[in-house]
Amino acid sequence: MIGYSRIFKAGDYFKEASIGRVLVKKQARNNRNGSLLMELSIKAIKDYFKEKTIKISAQIYLKKFYNELGFDPIGEEYLEDGIPHIAMLLN
Repeated sequence: MIGYSRIFKAGDYFKEASIGRVLVKKQARNNRNGSLLMELSIKAIKDYFKEKTIKISAQIYLKKFYNELGFDPIGEEYLEDGIPHIAMLLN
């Protein structure tokens, strides 16, 4: 296994459908594996849950990565488990 993500239908975690705990092994990064994992997670939410809006809680250093996938920041930065995060939304 080189990567993992969790998907949630609307109401499970946020009001919107969401993706969480995204991870890719260090040695598997820089080969588009993270982007592919996110693209497949987004597709799974759209296919299985019929949701168009997806909310994530992104670590600040990954804001550009998620923005390139279509997510836009909403609100202010906050700490989650002592790590700076920002909420992001894909419509």
